[in-house]
Amino acid sequence: MSALSAPPILDFSAFYGSDIEAKAKLVEEVRKCCHYNGFFQITGHRVPLDLQRRVMKCSKRFFDLPLDDKMEIDKNLNSFNRGYELLRSQMLEVGTGPELKEGLYIGEEIPEDHPYFLQKKLNSGPNQWPQTVPDKDEFQKTTMDYYHAVFELAKDVLGVVALTLGVDSDFFQPLTTGAVATMRYLHYPAQPKDEDETLNRGIGAHTDFGCVTLLLQDEVDGLQVLDAPSGQWLDVKPVEGAYVVNLGDLFMRMANDKYKSNIHRVINKSGRERYSIPFFFSGNPDYLCECLPNCRAPGEAAKYPPITVQDMVTAAYKESYGRAEKYKREMETTKLEATPSVAAVGA
Repeated sequence: MSALSAPPILDFSAFYGSDIEAKAKLVEEVRKCCHYNGFFQITGHRVPLDLQRRVMKCSKRFFDLPLDDKMEIDKNLNSFNRGYELLRSQMLEVGTGPELKEGLYIGEEIPEDHPYFLQKKLNSGPNQWPQTVPDKDEFQKTTMDYYHAVFELAKDVLGVVALTLGVDSDFFQPLTTGAVATMRYLHYPAQPKDEDETLNRGIGAHTDFGCVTLLLQDEVDGLQVLDAPSGQWLDVKPVEGAYVVNLGDLFMRMANDKYKSNIHRVINKSGRERYSIPFFFSGNPDYLCECLPNCRAPGEAAKYPPITVQDMVTAAYKESYGRAEKYKREMETTKLEATPSVAAVGA
């Protein structure tokens, strides 16, 4: 793999077919990507293009709503990350401003009598649905149909990754059974082309928290992946129907750092609005993440102690959102200190 090549586009259909050589080639290509930077794109999957197009329209319909309507389902009204996320709520990169994006958090419908809700498991609870979005019933159905389709695709991706480790494709079944995943509708407002990209990132440079992420992009670019050997940022051009796939911190930890959770960011310099739909697959919250097979040499120790999915991802959420709140408090303090007092003005 060239050090300066953007994540390759792989034909995932070989995973479902009977061609042994094609499947072996796919597994080897994924293995190389996992070792290099943990990023690749896939086509030939089983999520219908029509469903992708419909769900992207759902996203745009939601963000077209007045702010007051969106704030009725503010995710801060609950403790399990479901609902609307206001612009500049999160801050993933130290030294930048809170991020220039708004979102809608969605997950599996978890009723309030479900054990996950009662035990306060990761991101587990009922969805908050917008009441004024056009075609409300179709909005909810399309959203959940898409969620379930990508959930299954995430399991298939982990099946291929298992094969790269020299184990059976169902190795991760204990991780994927009862798994928690979070989908986000994201909207990046248009920015002037000369906007200060240091302070105004769509998403700051970061790595993802969980096991694997599948990203659906619209036609507007902005996603960049860091090429670690050269230090250069590589644009990931949108490809209709494709998913950008990347490993998260939790998987890299299990892989003893042999597989990479790589730094990426979004800078929307297009002058247009950008929409994307990331799907973050964390796993069963009680799954104990330990060093995976064939990820350490004989006699080599595991770099990390065991940790549950719940504890790993929850800590990462608290850090990124806490960073944004701290930044806002500091900015408010700076403004107050810079504002002349009434007595000083009168003097």
